[in-house]
Amino acid sequence: MSTERPDFDPAQPYSLAASVTLRPEPFGALVYDYVTRRLSFLKTPALVTVVRELEHQPTAGDALTAAAVPALERDRYLQALAGLYAAGTIRLRDPAHVGQEP
Repeated sequence: MSTERPDFDPAQPYSLAASVTLRPEPFGALVYDYVTRRLSFLKTPALVTVVRELEHQPTAGDALTAAAVPALERDRYLQALAGLYAAGTIRLRDPAHVGQEP
């Protein structure tokens, strides 16, 4: 059985990992993972909005739309989400649980 996880796919549903918390800051947010004890940053309030929208939307692409990310900036935000997924900050979510806590 492979332990590799699939690549980030904006057509899939995601949510903040259960072990991660966000602390809002004027620049964006501090991100702390209680399992890895890793501290990182979301560098813009708009990215914080996108990450918070993930659990309420059927796909990551829909979260960008809900957060009013301009079309010209979508690729940059998708790259940021891919990085957050690779780091374990966000995780794939069961599509049946849109809008519900993981």
